[in-house]
Amino acid sequence: MSEQPLDRYAVIGNPVGHSKSPTIHAAFAEQTVQAMTYEALLAPLDGFKDVVSSFFQNGGKGLNITVPFKLEAWQMAERRTERAELAGAVNTLWRSDEGCLWGDTTDGVGMVTDITSNHGITITGKRVLILGAGGAVRGVLQPLLEQNPDRVVIANRTLSKAETLADLFRSFGTIEASSFETLLGEFDLVINGTSASLQGDLPPIPEGVISRDSRVYDMMYSAEKTAFMQWAESQGVALAVDGLGMLVEQAAESFAIWRGVRPETGPVIRQVRAAMVAA
Repeated sequence: MSEQPLDRYAVIGNPVGHSKSPTIHAAFAEQTVQAMTYEALLAPLDGFKDVVSSFFQNGGKGLNITVPFKLEAWQMAERRTERAELAGAVNTLWRSDEGCLWGDTTDGVGMVTDITSNHGITITGKRVLILGAGGAVRGVLQPLLEQNPDRVVIANRTLSKAETLADLFRSFGTIEASSFETLLGEFDLVINGTSASLQGDLPPIPEGVISRDSRVYDMMYSAEKTAFMQWAESQGVALAVDGLGMLVEQAAESFAIWRGVRPETGPVIRQVRAAMVAA
């Protein structure tokens, strides 16, 4: 008897060689005993749709999408989940049994799961400040608001961008926009949705928005503490964490969509963290 071929999955991006997704999904597959492969595919900047079409035509089962193709993936999807529709971006693609190309975004649920389950931070009833108003922030607002925080404030250098997002998600909870200069009050949870800290920079956060009792979360991650985490700790914050767990949790959500089984994420987060520190 010939062996049954392995189901094929991949992440598509440009660049994509740095992606940790193949390592993460290989660990998930081993843990849950799934007959599958997962690879990284480099797509030309003007050739994303061709690569996706070829992948599925040749029997591929599912794709993760990373920068800069999440908007194109959203446009390509024939059907989208509600959270993907609102996020305006897709990071997970698959074909249904009927042959329909579905799109979802798992970033928001990945972040919320990491914050609440892995770090034990409560969102419900809390005052939440989120820094930035780009695609990364838009992608997480619905799952964040579904936790029923007391309120969410989006702070951004360009106020109009924050206002646009606040208007878009107002039906999901109490959400408002602010410039950095006009930020008032203290927040229980501050989430950095900008990439500034990876360059060693910080958004212009005014004094008084955090206290020792605040919790701080950086959606970015690195082997060392990010600049945002270092700033928070210098302010006396007891808990400042990065977004590596978000990366693994969003992957677990994609995996569950594709395979119908949810892997245990804790060991994989530790594995990826150890590899980053050792590199």
